[in-house]
Amino acid sequence: MRLQSKLAGVALVFSAAAMAQTPSAEVRKFIQYDQPLIALTHVRVIDGTGAPAQEDRTIVLRNGRIASISDAHSVPPKGAHVIDLSGRSVIPGLVGMHNHLMYVESINRDEDGKTPPPGVFVTEIAFSAPRMYLAAGVTTMRTTGSVEPYTDLNIRRQIDEFKIPGPHIDVTGPYLEGKDSFFPQMAMLTESEHARKTVDFWAGEGATSFKAYMKISGAVLGAAIDQAHKHGLKVTGHLCAVDYRQAAALGIDNLEHGPVFTDTGFVADRKPDECPAGGAVAASWEKREIDSPEVRSLIAELVARKVAITSTLPVFEAFVPTRPLLSRKQMAMMSPEALRSHLEARALTAAVPGYAARQEALLKKEMAFELAFVRAGGLLIAGPDPTGNGGTLPGFGDQREVQLLVEAGFTPVEAIRIATLNGAQYLGRQDSIGSIAPGKHADLVVLKGDPTRRIADVENVEIVFKDGYGYDPVKLNASVRGMVGIR
Repeated sequence: MRLQSKLAGVALVFSAAAMAQTPSAEVRKFIQYDQPLIALTHVRVIDGTGAPAQEDRTIVLRNGRIASISDAHSVPPKGAHVIDLSGRSVIPGLVGMHNHLMYVESINRDEDGKTPPPGVFVTEIAFSAPRMYLAAGVTTMRTTGSVEPYTDLNIRRQIDEFKIPGPHIDVTGPYLEGKDSFFPQMAMLTESEHARKTVDFWAGEGATSFKAYMKISGAVLGAAIDQAHKHGLKVTGHLCAVDYRQAAALGIDNLEHGPVFTDTGFVADRKPDECPAGGAVAASWEKREIDSPEVRSLIAELVARKVAITSTLPVFEAFVPTRPLLSRKQMAMMSPEALRSHLEARALTAAVPGYAARQEALLKKEMAFELAFVRAGGLLIAGPDPTGNGGTLPGFGDQREVQLLVEAGFTPVEAIRIATLNGAQYLGRQDSIGSIAPGKHADLVVLKGDPTRRIADVENVEIVFKDGYGYDPVKLNASVRGMVGIR
């Protein structure tokens, strides 16, 4: 309870601060609706709980909160600004749980197409990313690892002070990584005391969660988890040297990406605290069935220990060269170098015999795992992870994640719940965000169409309400067109 209450308290302070502020001129030019009393009439309500859609409803927003939901024939309150939303649907604001204010702009390659030392570098895109997330309907997000934590903290502050547009942000501290990382921008933690001091420092600076990375050892990870929990903060991990069962036993709260691409527990002859080289992880899952006893046992342990899994299907889909190219709209958001780098990466993998089929099969297996995990009672949350080969963009990736969850076998209303209320529950904020109910913050996404019948309609965002202010997604995206990949 201490864990949830502290996270919820921090987030509510952010929301209260934002609602008490007056939008700056920079923010106001993106706001369509700022009336204190708004009635959304004749709208289809998909409330985020997984319940069936409610047709022809009226939602009243008052002073940044949802005041009521009623039959559309009810008379709107006197003085309300009425918006007729016939043919539209409303879903809760998306809660992005593997999002970043950074991006892989350009992948350095040698003459053999490989990435030479010192490794991969990422670019902070703190100007474009918040606008794109908000434009896509993401009203709350977790950075899920940071290479510039002070930048992320300051961006959060400026958003909460209404100086710039963007979602509410749970800022994850700098990556908790071990030695020999292929990301030179990450710190190397090889001693438990160093990990404890790192957690203490960044908790004091305002980080509200932590993320462990691939090379961290079990002892150091355990120390970091223990110290974070003393601060009432949660730890997630994209792991490798530590497998899922080990991490769960250490008390980790969340695991990123799902096991098919990251869990080393089935790799034969794996050495303790070492991340296997090459494609050993994927190879260990290729012929392993999701309904096998060993996988069912893994799922049961994760569920019993209440370890959440973050679905990040878009970042893996981008590595399947037979999947559709990015849309023209998405390509237009990218810098020329970012687009060139992504297309080159795609072309290189397409030329490898059997690669596309193998990646497609692994993607499908990860989907099957996530479905089985939820059916067993596990908490699945969602986010796009705009890194990888550059083919996953802020905001657009969040919308694609919902569509891929439906491809995985979830119903549309289940997929929407995973991307909204489940994330709010993990953050301990389910009483204020994540679903559409009276008393909650007016964080809503107005969609043209009906995503319960055609899930691709999640892309048709017409208005994004955050704390009752209605933002124009077209203007937000237009303000950063061609900038993804540029600081």
